[in-house]
Amino acid sequence: MLSPKAKRACCEKVMEPMKKIGTHNGTFHCDEVLACFLLKQLPEYQDAKIIRTRDPKLLAECDVVVDVGGEFESEKHRYDHHQRSFNETFQSLCPEKRWVTKLSSAGLVYLHFGHRILTQLLEGTAADDQAVQVLYDKLYENFVEEIDAIDNGISQFDGEPRYAMTTNLSARVGHLNPRWNDMDQDTESGFQKAMEMVGKEFRDRLDFYFKSWLPARSLVEEAIRKRTEVDASGEIVVFSKGGCPWKEHLLNLEKELVVEPPIKYVLFADQNGQWRVQCVPDGLNTFENRLSLPEAWRGLRDEKLSTISGIPGCIFVHSGGFIGGNQTKEGALEMARRALKEAAVSNGTNLS
Repeated sequence: MLSPKAKRACCEKVMEPMKKIGTHNGTFHCDEVLACFLLKQLPEYQDAKIIRTRDPKLLAECDVVVDVGGEFESEKHRYDHHQRSFNETFQSLCPEKRWVTKLSSAGLVYLHFGHRILTQLLEGTAADDQAVQVLYDKLYENFVEEIDAIDNGISQFDGEPRYAMTTNLSARVGHLNPRWNDMDQDTESGFQKAMEMVGKEFRDRLDFYFKSWLPARSLVEEAIRKRTEVDASGEIVVFSKGGCPWKEHLLNLEKELVVEPPIKYVLFADQNGQWRVQCVPDGLNTFENRLSLPEAWRGLRDEKLSTISGIPGCIFVHSGGFIGGNQTKEGALEMARRALKEAAVSNGTNLS
């Protein structure tokens, strides 16, 4: 049986002060909702109480404050972005990063805590794991940056848009606020619903990138590193599995790995076990190819294509010249090699 002194010591240990996360009350926005969700993924804040107020005295009692208070000072865990002097971007705070969108409270919290948050959500990983480093960048560019931009009123492009975007995450968070003419203007229940919705979408996106996007990147990287084993030119890669999304990974990895000359063709098996040869595009958002399949092959199929190309087992070449097929891996590889050779001849380059 515990002595009174021991009981008191146990109670004092259990009754540690509850951590407090401060943010503003009233109408809520996606940036502070996400910032609060992210903070609560960390062990030190998982049981924290969210204090929604603009009272400076109450905010001063909080362990961390986001999106209110007129102060950005990471050493004090103050993450507001509304002050006139604030113009920070990911790049200004981390010069090795390329993003120049002004940060909101979501971006500030993600920048300072993102690596730890990802390791908490991805059990079994460490903050310095290469996977975490890659996912940290991917989640900012394809989730958090949009929220930063919308909250700061930064347009995606110049000029009038052709249509309105009203179903993005920031808009859906906004719709959880009370309507202007509702009798009940309490925002607390809406804030909790918004944090649940935003948190679920962040987790879902992370799960997709970790379990699908990242393995695809690994597959593409392996193919790039082995490209000279496929063909001495280094301009043809073969994927060990078909069906993976490869364009974004290939274009990014070429830059990271300083690949020269640029890769022209990728080979992979389709669902029927036949092989495809596909041209690498000039960029993610263009239909222009680095090197299209030969003009004389385009729109032809089967025996006619095999006769014209001199390659057995041909199935088709699309009329646009961006993809073709062969019954075997060897045949698809020969199509790619022949296309490179014809281009070299037409350009006056000697490929031996």
